[in-house]
Amino acid sequence: MNRVVIVGAGGIGRATALIILDDDLFDADIYIGDISESALESTKEWIEEGQVDMNRLHTFVMPKDGINDNMKKIFETSDIVLDCLPGSIAPRIAGFAKQYKLHYVNLTEYVKETEQIIELAKDADTGFLLQTGLAPGYINILGHYLFQEFCRQHNVEKASLLSMKVGALTHHALPPHYYGFTWSPIGVATEYVRDAIVLRNGKIKKIAALSGIKSNMIDGVWYESNFTSGGAADLPNALQGKVDNLHYKTLRYPGHYQWVKDILNSAPYSVDRISYLNDYMLNKIPSYDDDIVIIFSEVQGYDKNGRLHAINKSLRVEPCKIGNQRLKAIQSTTASALVESAWFMLQNNPKGPYLQSQIDTKQYLSGRFVRKYYGTVIE
Repeated sequence: MNRVVIVGAGGIGRATALIILDDDLFDADIYIGDISESALESTKEWIEEGQVDMNRLHTFVMPKDGINDNMKKIFETSDIVLDCLPGSIAPRIAGFAKQYKLHYVNLTEYVKETEQIIELAKDADTGFLLQTGLAPGYINILGHYLFQEFCRQHNVEKASLLSMKVGALTHHALPPHYYGFTWSPIGVATEYVRDAIVLRNGKIKKIAALSGIKSNMIDGVWYESNFTSGGAADLPNALQGKVDNLHYKTLRYPGHYQWVKDILNSAPYSVDRISYLNDYMLNKIPSYDDDIVIIFSEVQGYDKNGRLHAINKSLRVEPCKIGNQRLKAIQSTTASALVESAWFMLQNNPKGPYLQSQIDTKQYLSGRFVRKYYGTVIE
């Protein structure tokens, strides 16, 4: 039996624990930690509604800084830590994983913090699989798989475009913002402000977030997409020389991005733009439990006769249930991708940093957890 530590008892942390405890193959004791005792108690009650084996679930209180004796004991006797805390804290948790020789898996789209962990993990005795949620995470593996399939189908080694898009949305959207929160507001604000990394005409570039709004029809529905930070993971570096243009964009309903840009344009020069946008949106945009996740990726390129071809894949994920507990679409997609990555780490025991481009795309997309919650991509 494995011992799995989950840090962060929020929506994704509790969903991750529930998915593992519900599975008859993933034999593990779960230790879930948070700085809030009330959050831990709420999480235990929430998971219990999933009708799973509660004897395998344990909780512990984390200090805001450093490590306490109980947390140290748990880390010393566990196999892997799944980081569901805010991205700004990721290097701290990764440091504990290295110190106590645990595998480490995280979700964050934060680029600077990811680079810090890559450097930290270079000489680690355990594996550090980074950016493993929905976006970054699943969308990058799907995009990479489509690129590989395009090259195989047309007997080529290059493509002109790899586009990846994800939207965590509500079923309905009201003016003036045309949006509802389904996940972390600070995560939304951060991706709207920090630069995006893309491939443009074969060169890696940083471009301003929200600088490339486009209209998109996916399965008959109109959306807007725009550049946001972090979603491309390491694919710009991994596929440079193989793809001319590569980007990640976030999907929203029409009208939302202009509303956000108007807010940012009105921000006082001296304020922190992420905090300003986060506070403004929290005051104006409600949170919803009824959500959907829209996923789309496309590869375009030319065959040996110079004819343009494209392949694409779209997915629509709705909320689901485990026992009597309901998982939002953003919970099931993010948490199941994290669990799939944890399962890989425990089965293969890699060492050092392990990035999205290194993952076997067919093996991952056929994995039991992503297949269960995303549906079948590879027949």
